[in-house]
Parts: sequence; C-alpha cells; structure tokens
Amino acid sequence: MKKLIFFAACAMAVASCNNDAVKKAELAATQQRDSLEQIIAQKDNEINDMMTTLSDIEEGFREITEAQNRVTLAKQGEGTNTRQRITENMQFIQSAMKQNKELINKLKQQVREGTVKGDQLKKIIDNLTQQMETKDKQIQALREELDKKDIHIAELDEEVANLNTNVSSLKEENTQKSETISTQDKALHTAWFVFGTKKELKEQKILDDGEVLRSNFNKEYFTKIDIRIDKEIKLYSKSADILTSHPASSYTLQRDANKQYVLRITDPQAFWSTSKYLVVQVK
Repeated sequence: MKKLIFFAACAMAVASCNNDAVKKAELAATQQRDSLEQIIAQKDNEINDMMTTLSDIEEGFREITEAQNRVTLAKQGEGTNTRQRITENMQFIQSAMKQNKELINKLKQQVREGTVKGDQLKKIIDNLTQQMETKDKQIQALREELDKKDIHIAELDEEVANLNTNVSSLKEENTQKSETISTQDKALHTAWFVFGTKKELKEQKILDDGEVLRSNFNKEYFTKIDIRIDKEIKLYSKSADILTSHPASSYTLQRDANKQYVLRITDPQAFWSTSKYLVVQVK
C-alpha cells in the first residue's frame, strides 16, 4: 500500500512538473509572439513613414517641373507682368528645391536609423539624388537664359519711348514681393513643439495651474519645425501625455524598439489646424 501511495505521489509530481513546463513554454511563446508583433508593427510604421516622405518628394518634383514649364512659356513674352510671373515662379522653384533636398536628407536619415534595410532602398535614394542633381543643372541653365532675356528687355525698354520703366526699381519691387511671398509661405508652414516633465513645463510657464499656454510662457523653449517636412517627433520617454488639443485622427503615439514613445503626424493640416503649438508632458 505504501508503495502504491509513493508511486501515485511521484506521478502527481511528474504531472505537476509537466504542467509547469507547459505553462512556461506557453508564456515564452506568448512573449516571443508579442515581441515579434512589436517588431512587425515598428517596421510597418517605418515603411509608412518612408512611403509618405517618398510621396512628398515625388510631388515636389512634379510641382518643380510644372513651375519650370510656366517659366519657359512666360519668358517668350515681354513686359512687366511677364517678368513678375517669371520672378514668382523662380522663387517657388527655389523654395521647392530646398524642401525636396531636405526631404531626401530626411529619407536618408530614416533608412540610416531605421530597421528597414535593403539594396532597393539604396537604389531609390540614389535615383532621387540623381534627379535632384539633374534638376539643379536644369534650373541653372534656366537662370542663364533668363539673365540673357533680362538684358534684352532692358535694351527694349530704352528703345521704346513710351516704356520708361525703371528696371532697377522693378527688380527691387519684385525682390520685395518674392521675399514677402517667401516669408508668408514659411509662416504658414511653421509650428513649434516642446516636450518636458511637469516640473520643466511649469518652470517655463508653459504649464500653469493645470492650464497650458495660458500666461506669458517661454516661447524660446520651443523647437521650430516645418510641418511639411517634420512629421515624426521622438519623445525619448516611456510616458507621454499630449497637453495641447489636436484631432485624434491626425496622429499616432506609439512605442519604438526601446519602448519609448514616438509621435507620428499622419495628417499635418488637420493636426496643426487647432494650434501651431504642441506641448507633450513626459516623465
């Protein structure tokens, strides 16, 4: 009888060990699956960010080409309005070229810092860089043509008695208009963000008695960004709370591989429509 009890106890112990082993195996499998899902989600986010940047670059090239065509057509004409249209379009081209160069650099950074790698991505970036170099040469050639055209127009103005427009004043006026357009364009697409602990935000009067941006807060503490380009903000914290008001559908707040939060703005126009200031409280 004692032997029977002993064997039964042994069997129960073995069964208990087997159950513990099964539970540990199931837990390990669950953790491995969760980790794999997190890696897949991170890669999906990186790919989506890269595709958004790539789409913005392609749209930039399309707009630059259209502006080039407008200049080509306009330089066939004469007169003040023609020169004004050319100046405005060349100003737009210059701004768009600068933005596209920044976007290409951003794409390079995304590939360099991200987990998504591959020869195809390198080929895409090399091709975009080559397109930018080609555009630079085209724009330079267009500028040289316009320089020659400006000389022709100046001579024509001197020959025609009724057209006594002062070319110098006209250039100055166009320059001022171009600068105004550029300034307005920058202001339209500029926003500011800050993230910090509750103590830090209070010290800068950004957070005051539970209210955000209520009093004379320190604007110098904010970082200025271009909303057309900067659509991802790393918060370097495992805790993040957005204090300013922004449409929930216009952004995602997700963790990276280090479990630190990253804010991705999926709809910049909607996100910044309520406020050009973003405040995030972290720990």
